Order: sequence, then C-alpha cells, then structure tokens
Amino acid sequence: MNASTVHSLHEAGQRRYAAIAERLRGEITSGRWPAGAAIPAETTLLAEFGVALGTIRQAITLLVSEGLLERRHGRGTFVHAGLTGASLLRFFRFGKEGDHEVPVSNIHKRTQTVATAELAAQLGIRAGANVIHILRSRWLQGEPRLLERIWLDAKRFSAMAESDPATWGDLLYPEYAARCGVVVHRASETIEFGTLTAPDAALLRLPAKHPCAVVSRCAFDIAGRCVEVRVTRGDANAFHYTVNLT
Repeated sequence: MNASTVHSLHEAGQRRYAAIAERLRGEITSGRWPAGAAIPAETTLLAEFGVALGTIRQAITLLVSEGLLERRHGRGTFVHAGLTGASLLRFFRFGKEGDHEVPVSNIHKRTQTVATAELAAQLGIRAGANVIHILRSRWLQGEPRLLERIWLDAKRFSAMAESDPATWGDLLYPEYAARCGVVVHRASETIEFGTLTAPDAALLRLPAKHPCAVVSRCAFDIAGRCVEVRVTRGDANAFHYTVNLT
C-alpha cells in the first residue's frame, strides 16, 4: 500500500468520526441529552450509527476535548454539567490562602429594562427587547467584597423575573438551570481597572473613587449562545492574577 493510499484512508477515517461527532453534538445542543446526563453506551451508539467501535470512540474523544462531554471512570460518558458560578473568586484574595467559602449573595435590585444595541448584540436579541437587570453584592467574612451587574434575556429567563429573589441561592447558575432550564457551559472574561463611583463604593463600604478591578463576563450555554452578561467590580487592592507559561 503506497503513501497516497494510506493518506486517503486516514482522511476517510477522519471524515467518518467527524461526521459522527457532529451528529452527537447536535443531540447535545438540541437538549436530547441534557447537561449532566449520561449519553448512550457505545454498543447502543454502534447500533444507531452503524460504524466501527473505533470511529465512535474517536468521535467521543473529540467532544471530550471540546468540553461537551466528560468521561467518568467506571461510570460512562456524560454531557458536561456546566459551571457553578463561583469561579470569579479566583481573581480576588480576601482571606486566608486556601479558603473556599462560597460568597453570600445580597440582591439589591431586580428590574426589567430595555436592551441597548450593544447588550442586545451580546445576548443575541433585538435592540429594545426586555432584559432583566440584577444588582447584587457578594459577601465574605461578613463584608461586601464584590458588586455585580447582571443582564438576562427577559423572555428566556421569565422565571427569574417572576420568582422572589429572597428564594434564590447564593450561586445563580444553579438557579438558571433549575428555574429556567438554562445551563451555563462556559464563560469568556475580560479584565480592566477603574475607580468606583460613589454609589458603588458605598455598597462595597469603600471610599468613592477607590481603585477597582472590573471583570466583564459573557456566559454561554452548551449550544454556544450567550445567555448572561455580567460586570463585576472588586477592590483592586485585593486583586491577584497568576498565569503559568511553559
């Protein structure tokens, strides 16, 4: 068998498992297999797709590398369960090293407003559509540490507009999943620095114009749609960022 033939067979194999991966991806993003659920066993997928076991395994490996699936030793392969929402604390140090306390949420305001053109573009809705705006502070060791402004599509998150914020948990992403069926799969963040306005400083018990870190986040569901826009401010003196380069 010459090199050209081997290359052609390799390309054909890649096309087969990529095609299966695309079909599996469609089942996930359509909601047939919800976040946290086990996908069918490999033998079941073999019968459904009529391909070799190696092709099924390559397709699953591809989706694992993309973060859509996760293998659990001895249990099977599952749709990724999504983010919990606590990860912003990795940017700030407010207590002892190694503390993993979940911050307490204090909802100051939950209102409906109309989306600006920029916000609408981020959320994939029309400009002027209704959005839910949430203003909350997050507390650690009895002190307000972070101030967050959050925007959600009012249509998709109607349960968040209708429910009592006092019944919400300290982490919002589990609330989105339980109340609205929206699972946050990943998030993209940018960081910049500024100063606090007098109203924001008062909520954080800091002086007006105090330096702050600003973390802007877009959170996405498993289909890649932006479902939440969030801007978080915290004391710049407590900000830390570590990256390891190799």
